[in-house]
Amino acid sequence: MKNRVAERMSRLHGEAAFQILAKANELEARGRNVIHLEIGQPDFKTPRNIIEAANRAMNEGKTGYGPTPGIVELREAIARYYAAYKNVKAGTDEIVVTPGGKPVMFFAMQMLAQEGDEVIYPDPGFPIYESVINYAGAKAVPMPLLEKNNFRVDIERLKKDVNEKTRVIIINSPGNPTGGMFSNDDIRAIADLVRQREIYILSDEIYDRITFGEPPLSIASLEGMKDKTVILDGFSKTYAMTGWRLGYGVMNRELAEHMSMLMVNTASCAATMSQWAAVEALDGSQDSVDEMRAAFKERRDYFVDALNRIEGISCAMPQGAFYVFPNISSFGLSSKEFADRLLEEEGVAATWGSAFGSFGEGFLRLSYANSLENIKLAVDRLAKFCSGLSRGVR
Repeated sequence: MKNRVAERMSRLHGEAAFQILAKANELEARGRNVIHLEIGQPDFKTPRNIIEAANRAMNEGKTGYGPTPGIVELREAIARYYAAYKNVKAGTDEIVVTPGGKPVMFFAMQMLAQEGDEVIYPDPGFPIYESVINYAGAKAVPMPLLEKNNFRVDIERLKKDVNEKTRVIIINSPGNPTGGMFSNDDIRAIADLVRQREIYILSDEIYDRITFGEPPLSIASLEGMKDKTVILDGFSKTYAMTGWRLGYGVMNRELAEHMSMLMVNTASCAATMSQWAAVEALDGSQDSVDEMRAAFKERRDYFVDALNRIEGISCAMPQGAFYVFPNISSFGLSSKEFADRLLEEEGVAATWGSAFGSFGEGFLRLSYANSLENIKLAVDRLAKFCSGLSRGVR
C-alpha cells in the first residue's frame, strides 16, 4: 500500500553530498580506498576548550530544557561577537539559537515567503535554499553566479530580476559551492536595491571567518539594513562543531518572536550543553580559528595550482570557505557522470556541480577540508582519470 502524504512533501529535495557520502561509504565497506572530498565538514577536531566547557556544563547539571530562543548567556556572547566582528549591534531579543544553521533558512522562508511571492537565491548555491523556497510555496528565482565574473553577483541582472513580487534575496558570501565572495561594492549595491522596497535579505554568513583576504562586509551593518536582514550563522564551520548542531539567526525583534514561535513548535530549544560550549567558542581563544584558516589557505593554494595543471581543467581561485569549483566541461560528460565515474573508477568522492543548481553544470565541487596528503593523492587520481578521458580509453 502506498502511503498518502501531503503534496508539499514533493517540493523538498535532499543534498547530493550526503548521497555521495553514502555511496563512498559502501565502497569503503567493500575494501576500496576512497578520498572524501564531497562533504562540507572541517577535518579538524572541536577545540579542547570548547569540549571542556560542554563537560563542565553537563557535570553541573545543565542538561535540561533551556529558553526557546537560547540561553541568555549565549545570546549575550553572540551580541558581543557581532558587534566586534561584524559591526552589527543586536540585543538578546534579536537573536534566536537553533539546532544547526538550516532551521534559520527554513524558518525564514516560512516567515517571509508564501504563494505568489518570489525569492532570489544563488545558483550555483547551497541546494537547501531552493528546497525551502519551494516548500514555502514561493517561486524560486536563480541568481546566476558565473565563472567569468569570479562567481560574484551580476548586479545589473539582479536589478532586472527584482520586481513587485520579490520578497527575499538570499546571499551567501563566501559561498558554497564556489568559494566566491561578493565584493563590498556588491553588498552595498544590493542594499541600495532593496532599502526602499518591501524586500528582506537572508544573509548566510556561515563561512565568513574562513576567508583569505579582506574580511567580508555584513549587509546588516549598512545603514537601514539591520531590520531588513535575517543573518544566518553558526558554529559548525568556524569551530569544527558540525555534530554539535548549533546555529543562530540575528534579526529584528518582531521577526525573532516569529522565529521563536517556529522553534517552540518544532525543536523546543537547542541542546543546552552545546550552547554552553558555544559560549566558550565565542568568548574563548580564537587561536584554533586562525590555525584552521591558515591550513585551509595552504591547501587551497596547492589545490588550485594543481588542478590548473591538469589538461582540460580550469579552476578559479576561491576567496573563502573550503571548496574549489573546477570547470570540467571540456570532457563532454555531465558533471554527475564525471563525478560518478571518478568515484567508481578512481575512488575520489566529489559532488557534481548541477547538484547546486543549473548554473553549476560543467563543474565539480571538491572540498579541501581534508589533509594535504590526501588532496595530493586525489589530484594524482583525478589527473589519471582525466588523462584516460582525453585519450578516449574509458
